[in-house]
Amino acid sequence: MISRKAFLKAGGLSLFGIGIGGIPAFMAQAAELIEAPKLFKRKKILVSIFQRGAMDGLMAVTPFEDQYLKAARPGLFMSPVKTGNNNPLIDLDGRFGLHPAMRAFESVFRDNRLAIVHGMGSPNNTRSHFDAQDYMESGTPFSKGTSSGWLNRAAGLLGHEATPFQSVSLTNAMPRSFYGEIPSLSISNLQDFNIQLRANQMNTNKVSQSFEELYDQTSPGLLKSTGKESFEAIKMLKSVDTKNYKPANNALYPNSPLGNSLKQIAQLIKMDVGLELAFAESGGWDTHFNQGAENGVFARNVTDLSMSIMAFWTDMAQYHDDLTVMTMTEFGRTVKQNGTGGTDHGRASCNFILGNDVRGGQVHGKVAPLAIENLEDGRDLAVTTDFRSIFSEVAEKHLLISNKNQVLFPGFDGKGIGVMR
Repeated sequence: MISRKAFLKAGGLSLFGIGIGGIPAFMAQAAELIEAPKLFKRKKILVSIFQRGAMDGLMAVTPFEDQYLKAARPGLFMSPVKTGNNNPLIDLDGRFGLHPAMRAFESVFRDNRLAIVHGMGSPNNTRSHFDAQDYMESGTPFSKGTSSGWLNRAAGLLGHEATPFQSVSLTNAMPRSFYGEIPSLSISNLQDFNIQLRANQMNTNKVSQSFEELYDQTSPGLLKSTGKESFEAIKMLKSVDTKNYKPANNALYPNSPLGNSLKQIAQLIKMDVGLELAFAESGGWDTHFNQGAENGVFARNVTDLSMSIMAFWTDMAQYHDDLTVMTMTEFGRTVKQNGTGGTDHGRASCNFILGNDVRGGQVHGKVAPLAIENLEDGRDLAVTTDFRSIFSEVAEKHLLISNKNQVLFPGFDGKGIGVMR
């Protein structure tokens, strides 16, 4: 007799690489044995969005009274003062201004549901995209050998058994954050049901064989008591018309990779398949050339980011008490603009956290005057908040798990910054 946990784990692993028309017959038959699915007990949900390429936090949330920044960015600096036909910054607190292309965020900031943490980043000073992303997603900024991601470890600390859809990334490949022993799914498109799974050094044939053998040895009665969640989830995904999904409250998702990912995350949440940790990506933040100010590539990126998140938040209105959305980016950009109208790889940036249990309406963190003597290496906004302080606090306050014994973030014993209630 196998354990419930082992069966569910094998069930999750078996989902590697199948398509909407290619669900193995034994799985489809097993799914038909299951009665109409009941709702899983609602749990807290964390949606993490990685802004790959390094977002310019000083342009997203500008300390507009800083004269050093104004002098360093003659072609990029913006202010909240309206002159002529310009589109000024949105004054948040008399010191920081939100980029006008992120106006969608203003209402939730004023409503104390959106918090911003400025000066956040990694204690490792690498300016390599690959290394910085790896360190942030593993949660171990000084160890390249960590085999697991921080979100995978978080899943392992949730303290309860899970469905195969506990941890889902709406990406083409499994993100580093989900590497590890806890089964996780990477779903490129719900419509095609293209699912990939990191099999943790098990090849696809062995995974399929192990599950077929498991199924062959299992009676229908035992199947209903041990693998119920797995098959209910499969049956639900088969039966739902994801293509014609209609968001609630007239939410309008941008037709972009991030918008589409968040829309599909919303569908999974509403299907009650047991989703607790979701992951999505936003690209194009490496703005070395022609970054633009109120218009341009940066403005287009933040428009998509803010409108995608707010469409998701609007769509998920009935889940607000259980939901937190958090962004992250590997590092920031240089304080001084470069010769091609862009910014180069820097150090600190900022991130956004949205939820009902967030201390919103504030710009948290420390940003000193941007005089050269206050800059890291004489060129960058200094990291004053370790990203692990933010991630661990969100995990503790929202997911109700902690970094006890430094399992979630090995080697880190820092405290939170008060961004969560």
